[in-house]
Amino acid sequence: MTRLFLRTVMCVFLFMSFWFSPVSAGVDREKLLSESGVYGSFAVFALDDQWGKLDSSVRIARLATLKGVVEQHREHVAIDLYLLRGLSDHADLLFRVHAMELRDTQAFLLDLKSSQFGRHLKIAGIMHGLTKKPTYVPGFSEQLKTDLTSPSEPGPKPYAIILPVKKSAEWWGLDRDKQVAMMQEHTAAALPYLKTVKRKLYHSTGLDDLDFITYFETSNLENFHSLVLSLEKVKEFQYVRRLGHPTLLGVLQSVDEVIESLVQ
Repeated sequence: MTRLFLRTVMCVFLFMSFWFSPVSAGVDREKLLSESGVYGSFAVFALDDQWGKLDSSVRIARLATLKGVVEQHREHVAIDLYLLRGLSDHADLLFRVHAMELRDTQAFLLDLKSSQFGRHLKIAGIMHGLTKKPTYVPGFSEQLKTDLTSPSEPGPKPYAIILPVKKSAEWWGLDRDKQVAMMQEHTAAALPYLKTVKRKLYHSTGLDDLDFITYFETSNLENFHSLVLSLEKVKEFQYVRRLGHPTLLGVLQSVDEVIESLVQ
């Protein structure tokens, strides 16, 4: 099949999928991404071996069910998709899901797995966290607080990196003032990269076998590399027992872009 024909067939299936899917107003995405007390889940999947053996028209039809499931649940959850294929050796696709109730995320993932497309997905890992108000910032210097309000550079930041973090028992036993001082050093080391690397933190203690999930977006992977090297030099890093494992690197894509990528 030619690429043009594949796109034509794909458009027909996607139109039919959208037409027959229930239409909803959608959740307030900006609210979920900016407020505290929101659950963030990262579901990582690999496609099974059978997927590559399917005819292109069959893959298109099954991928159309992905769009249907996303549309069905967008009233309760905010869903971002990332293509890991080509950048990861153990996964193809990542879903970042924000919800006020974790059971809404669960409902989405259950429907995804039971869909025609989802039956080809093998779970590579799922992580859960919760957004909270800044824990250490109130103890920072006024200048550092001001520096943290600087906006990031405009423009798309297509690359996403997810690093799970586990702190040592010694960290949690430290005096509060010592923690604040070290996190102030940590934050100062990250400031030069604030404009080119966006960061979001999820607290996972009690929800997962982690303490934090750190999420980054950037268009400059070299700057991100330098950021991580800088953070590894501060005193706080000696209390980090786990950074990564896995390290997830992917490209943010719309549902339609993911479908076009995976139909090939």
